Amino acid sequence: MTRNCINCDTQLIVGKNWTDKQLNQCKYYCTDCYVTQVNGVRMFVNGKYIPMTHPLYKAGHYKTFDDAAFSSLTNYTSTKSGHVYAITNSAWPEWVKIGKAVDAEDRLSSYQTSSPMRDYTMVHYAYSDDRNVSEKQAHKRAAKLGEKRNEWFKISREEAIVVIAQTVEELA
Repeated sequence: MTRNCINCDTQLIVGKNWTDKQLNQCKYYCTDCYVTQVNGVRMFVNGKYIPMTHPLYKAGHYKTFDDAAFSSLTNYTSTKSGHVYAITNSAWPEWVKIGKAVDAEDRLSSYQTSSPMRDYTMVHYAYSDDRNVSEKQAHKRAAKLGEKRNEWFKISREEAIVVIAQTVEELA
């Protein structure tokens, strides 16, 4: 009895495009379709097979686990719109961080997970059609008002609010 691949309808021939193992397991896929079907749900990290039972399992081929984790975020970097925000931490009361995010409240939540005291506070945030440009402009303005360390500025909360509001309004 001849069998055909249930995917591409090619005639299945053991030793050519079908294996004894596939025949014995009643897997009616040609070798090409079988590899595509099976590997489509497998995970490989740096060429190493990762079983579905792994807690970080996500089908696909990745160089690192970080690549797998962030593969869903491809739109994040290409999305221009979002928020420019200012946050503070009571551990450094004179400093304000000015940053950008697709969603400022979500970003604040991510900061809280890194702080055992959950002591980050949102001072202000504003929507911008281009959060990257707005953040750069806000950094330039804030740097003129006080000392700068990366994205942290030694300015008052009120100054940070004015900086963000003026920047977003000017670029709108």
